[in-house]
Amino acid sequence: MFEDLKPHIQDLRKRLIISSLTLIVVFFVCFSFWDHIFEWIKLPLTQAFDDHVKGELVQLSPAEGVFTAMKVSFFASLVISMPVIFWQMWLFVAPGLYKHEKMIIIPFVLFATIMFAIGASFAYFIVFPFVIKYILMFGNELFSANISVENYVTFFTRLILGFGIAFELPVVSYFLAKVGLITDATLKGFFKYAIVIIFIIAAVITPPDVLSQFFMALPLIGLYGLSILIAKIVNPAPQEEDPKDQEDQDEV
Repeated sequence: MFEDLKPHIQDLRKRLIISSLTLIVVFFVCFSFWDHIFEWIKLPLTQAFDDHVKGELVQLSPAEGVFTAMKVSFFASLVISMPVIFWQMWLFVAPGLYKHEKMIIIPFVLFATIMFAIGASFAYFIVFPFVIKYILMFGNELFSANISVENYVTFFTRLILGFGIAFELPVVSYFLAKVGLITDATLKGFFKYAIVIIFIIAAVITPPDVLSQFFMALPLIGLYGLSILIAKIVNPAPQEEDPKDQEDQDEV
């Protein structure tokens, strides 16, 4: 059994090495101008401070600046490396597919990258500015929002990456439907459980307030509905035969 798995393990190792080397190379490139990336990351917070929110971004420990630079660089390198990571993921699963299924590698990588960018952009331009302003204004008349720079970067990257990954749902659904693993009926039957899972994911990724959770959960529910439509087009569930039609056929 181990001998059968050995080629797959070696191939997985190869894909992980390529993805890791890509991340490392891009990380050092991003680290050389991490401060410019950080300016872009802290822009929503700066706008919140400019909009009558009392507070500032502070460094609480001697090494916090170094760790922040590393986190910012890793975040940027991960986002930039996404096309390569998606490509390696596909190459890993491709040997188990039929020839016609392997032909969708370019659409998979392209749309996976696009959907990740849409999810991250949606979070950066719409969700995050509202969320950060909302949570900072809470109690701001009583105390100033002096935020640790490392905590802010962690919060920012978790939200942006969370939305980017969550928006991959239609791409994953297309792939699974294409290889025949799911149908629209499968997704419809799982819908009530999906709602619960979506709200749990939203609660984990977003801050502990209901409004932020809805900001993430509602788009995901919409994406789940889109996934049902995609599965229906790609791999529709077989229609049950009408009993009346069966009786007519028997009479003939």
